[in-house]
Amino acid sequence: MIAQHRSKRKATGGRYHKMFRKKKLCENGREAILTKLSDKTKINEIRTRSGIIKRPILTTNIANVADPKTGKFTKTTIKTVVENKANRHYVRRNIITKNAVIMTEIGKARVTSRPGQDGMINAVLID
Repeated sequence: MIAQHRSKRKATGGRYHKMFRKKKLCENGREAILTKLSDKTKINEIRTRSGIIKRPILTTNIANVADPKTGKFTKTTIKTVVENKANRHYVRRNIITKNAVIMTEIGKARVTSRPGQDGMINAVLID
């Protein structure tokens, strides 16, 4: 479980004083949105603080892949997830996170965006 609060210790090793209030609603975290590989694209809408709306992508099979040699972007279809350093079980479940390696129609690519927050999958071709 990820701690959603400040550390009890300072950088010098001293302790902070206890919190004098409860946690505000805006200080709460939320469940991680795991983008899955699917034929249908689903996008969720989340209202955040100050009325900003985030549109995390829930399921998709489309990625914007950049070719570093030519400098061009192409919209391609994702076939499968090859590697995911965030969690080794995400490969089996075809979950896409940042830095995951995906197999596309034009080759292997590394995801550079955060699909659970950005609402798109941007990737760069790797050799």
